[in-house]
Amino acid sequence: MTTEIHRDAWGIPHLRAGNPRELARAQGLVTARDRAWQLEVERHRAQGTSASFLGTDALHWDLFARRSRLDDTARRCWAALEERDAETADWVRAYVDGVNGGLEGTTAPEFGQAGLTPGHWEPWTPLGVWLATHILFAGFPAKLWREEAVRHLGERAVGLFATDGPGTAGSNGWLVGGERTTTGHAVIAGDPHRFIEDPGVYQQIHLSCPEFDVVGLAVPGIPGIAHFGHTGTVAWAITNAMADYQDLYRERLRRTGAGVEALGPDGGWARACRHTETVEVAGEEPVEVEVIETDRGPVIIGGPEGLEEGVPGTPPVAVSLRYPPRVTGDLGFGALLPLLRARRVADVDRAVDLWAEPVNVVQAADTEGGLLHRVAGRVPVRAEANRRRLVPAWEPGHEWRGWHEMPRTEPADGVAVMANQRGLATPLGVEFAAPHRADRIAALLAEKGHWSPGDMPAIHTDTHLASTAALLDHLAALENLSPEAAALRDRLLRWDRRMDAGSTGAAGYAAVRGAVVRHLAAHPAFAALAVPPACPEVFLPWLALLPRVGFALEHLLRAEELYGVDRAAAVRAALEEVAAEPPAPTWGETHRLVSWRALTTTSYDEPGLSGDHDCVLCTSSVPGLTDLAARGPAARYVWDLARREDSLWVVPFGASGVPGSPHHRDQLPLWTKGDLVPVVTDFDRLTKESSI
Repeated sequence: MTTEIHRDAWGIPHLRAGNPRELARAQGLVTARDRAWQLEVERHRAQGTSASFLGTDALHWDLFARRSRLDDTARRCWAALEERDAETADWVRAYVDGVNGGLEGTTAPEFGQAGLTPGHWEPWTPLGVWLATHILFAGFPAKLWREEAVRHLGERAVGLFATDGPGTAGSNGWLVGGERTTTGHAVIAGDPHRFIEDPGVYQQIHLSCPEFDVVGLAVPGIPGIAHFGHTGTVAWAITNAMADYQDLYRERLRRTGAGVEALGPDGGWARACRHTETVEVAGEEPVEVEVIETDRGPVIIGGPEGLEEGVPGTPPVAVSLRYPPRVTGDLGFGALLPLLRARRVADVDRAVDLWAEPVNVVQAADTEGGLLHRVAGRVPVRAEANRRRLVPAWEPGHEWRGWHEMPRTEPADGVAVMANQRGLATPLGVEFAAPHRADRIAALLAEKGHWSPGDMPAIHTDTHLASTAALLDHLAALENLSPEAAALRDRLLRWDRRMDAGSTGAAGYAAVRGAVVRHLAAHPAFAALAVPPACPEVFLPWLALLPRVGFALEHLLRAEELYGVDRAAAVRAALEEVAAEPPAPTWGETHRLVSWRALTTTSYDEPGLSGDHDCVLCTSSVPGLTDLAARGPAARYVWDLARREDSLWVVPFGASGVPGSPHHRDQLPLWTKGDLVPVVTDFDRLTKESSI
């Protein structure tokens, strides 16, 4: 059978081939044609070579990638995949062949701007891209923050500054069983929350061959459809489980004539692997980096000389990272083909038994009424201290002792909601999202007895902000305000608590909230945390005080006592400050989309957005720092198990990553409004582009 590439009205690729291998090659080819520059940026990030053309701004990532041994781990996982799963390895290799073919002769304008020629993808490159995309997903740098917070403020600070509020990664997802739908069949809907990139981190695609026919959201650079897919008889979706599965160890290292040694838990010094690498930097001198790996894992902070000048008489300390793929040689790629071949929830269940990372909550439903709600991934069993803080490598009791069994449950009353909150995955994590999004989705679903696929966008775009209560309660208690501040306070207390782009109340609330965050962060009680500790630049976003205060504002305002901070005075000062210099008239004036692009000179007037970080419409800014939204729904989907053709989806920009293409940004107006486009799977309704 000839492999065919078709497109729908939105430029979304629909591929048809004679077997999975030919289909994988076609997927790689069309992805390279649509996303050549994006693929090359991701390849270089996985290798730690992105500073060679992006310059010093990318150097901090490259240094981390080298020190954490991302490329070497991808190679190890590839070698293990070839040995234990030859079919999947051959399928991945076919995808890479397609990528290399598609990159040849690319006309993507960014290559000319960067003076870069497309490079060659190796069979392990997709594994490296997957690992680089998700290595920080579980947020292990939060352990560095907890260490600093406890060091300066005591153990109580861990709970006060917990990110049971907005995180850097999350999603909404909900499953409605057939007894609660208008069709009698299940519906799965949701939206993954990621940093918004242009082109997007998800690719709408349709893969068809005699063995399977699947539509879904692929990760560019990765074969198949991992996170969100619909085979016609079964559909699945994921959210981040917020599990903790990476550990940081304090290491004592010393140099010897033969290299570097590390002190182990048995009291003995063991040889550490050591070599140096050179990182090229565009426009600057190359940077040499020392790469060290102990029996725990790669050293990502410090070295034999330590982190900084320590206490006289104490040995210097470095920090190593232990993460599952480095230990097991498995990135979970063995799950990808079984997911495409799934016909029932039992098939999805068996497939995700092979999942490794990131650790996800999975929901699935099939046309026979089967439902699935479980966690998938690999979380090590170890001491509780490992999960919360840095632990000493030279003390026993911090080793890994096998793997947790993944929790599962039955949807209650035919409905399951997942929004990174505490719940199913609680035994596996430390900090979770606040319950506001999950509670709101559940409340909305309870308002109607039966839901249709077309009803779901109303949930996607809900803007009610439940986390306002803590600050509004403080405002209500204020007395003896200036007339301007009293008027502003009264308007906010009458406000409907919806973060709509056109809302003046939302604008006023956000302005007062930001001012409160700044006043709290400036208090002398937190002065020590305002100075980040000595550590690589890549970790600094997790260690910045202002975002931490903004993300934990509910906790800080409701705590019984806050290190002597007069919160009423801080709220009063913030209110008077905003009343004296009124904010922008509407929330959408300042809450605008800002997307990340690698090396582009094209300027876009990005839209104003509704939503906020605790809304179901999760468009996250950093309170106190900026109203700009860099994070939000990286896609929206509605999977209908009655008729797949009634499913819906949208991405922030479009199917093409090529600037100037008619499908580069054609979905952005729909995404901004909350509209979705129909999923098309009938090849007779598509336009054939080419055969290969």
